[in-house]
Amino acid sequence: MRAVSSLIGALLEAWQEVRVHRTRVLLSLIGVAVAVCSLTTVVALGAIVQQANQEMSERQGGRPASLSISAFTSTGEIDPARMDAAWNDVVKRYDIAYASRAQQTTQMVPFVSGVEQVPTQAVDQPYGEMHRVRMLEGSWFTTADTEQLAPRLIVNEIFWERMGRPDLSTHPVVALGGQAVPGGASGIAPGGTIAVVVGVTPSPQWETSPTMIMLADQAQAVQDAAIGRSGAAAAAGPAYYGPQPSQYEMWVPPELADQLTTLITRDLTAALGDGAQVSVNRQDWAAYGDDPFLVTKIVVIGIAVLVLLLGALGLVNIALVTVKQRVREIGIRRSFGATASRVFFAVMMESVVATVVAGAAGVMASILIVQSPWLRDVVGQGMVSDFPPFPVGAAVTGLAAATAVGALAGLLPALVAVRVKVIDAIRY
Repeated sequence: MRAVSSLIGALLEAWQEVRVHRTRVLLSLIGVAVAVCSLTTVVALGAIVQQANQEMSERQGGRPASLSISAFTSTGEIDPARMDAAWNDVVKRYDIAYASRAQQTTQMVPFVSGVEQVPTQAVDQPYGEMHRVRMLEGSWFTTADTEQLAPRLIVNEIFWERMGRPDLSTHPVVALGGQAVPGGASGIAPGGTIAVVVGVTPSPQWETSPTMIMLADQAQAVQDAAIGRSGAAAAAGPAYYGPQPSQYEMWVPPELADQLTTLITRDLTAALGDGAQVSVNRQDWAAYGDDPFLVTKIVVIGIAVLVLLLGALGLVNIALVTVKQRVREIGIRRSFGATASRVFFAVMMESVVATVVAGAAGVMASILIVQSPWLRDVVGQGMVSDFPPFPVGAAVTGLAAATAVGALAGLLPALVAVRVKVIDAIRY
């Protein structure tokens, strides 16, 4: 109890000294506040940069843990219908909410400039959430879209530009299987399909061609229709180009990934029969043993430490000058019975209390800076969809750094104060 009361008394005494010398303290702590603000901002921005890199990785390989499934036999590919049936059984058996096929194909689409062969990705509805697909306009496929007779499309920005950037609320349509007709016009091949555009994805600067995304079942229906009319339209050329084999993906809890890998491999091998070889592998960034963002973290920590050291160096210099100006005051306190330990602790706590106040001000300034929409747009570059909240760890780091800087900056002046002799201090 006595130790607690002594600590509280020392803190109150230190606060009183800070108030008495507030002008000098304010000038000496501006650098600390700026350093802590810089440190906290760097750590917080590092979290945003890491989030951006993580989301970019997840758009390619999926979220942790994403499993990629493929199967084949020694004689070639497995029958797609059989593979789909076995896949659906596995998804239902283990109640996997996020599972999707991914298939690359092409569709003939008429534009004002003529008919083009448009690369098309056929996926299932959960694919958008699994791969963090960003939307520029409209929205990703919904479960209701899977039940529509008219196929739904999500096109890239270039495709949308060639359509004339129509308002998606008007349900603009696209002719799938369009064929060039005399006179440079375009139309729909006999038995062709009208599809409705429901969303637009942003196009990177390097992308120059139109692309689109369809639901896998609807893409299959368009394929069947194209095959059915291929005889009647043979003279006009093919309206549909055959798809590549499907890839199968699922997003599962990371802690269950190893167990599900074993179970899915066993079940698919049994369902596909003798001779089938099933491969199940993780494809997300977290599958690698090493932290892919380690370099980013090291750079952020290095910059933060450098900023902190610069702030601490300035504070130490000012603290030493301040103690030399207070030699007479310290000597008088010693002459009235203040022990060396009390003087040491009091001088150090003055520095600690002051730097904690400065650190709190620096952290608040950092929060305002990092949370500003302008800075997030600059740092995120439109690549971050789930901006992380201001990291509590960054604020704690800032306050801890301020406390450490105060203790280190107060250590040397406190040692100098303890060595002051009473008689020399009075003569000073």
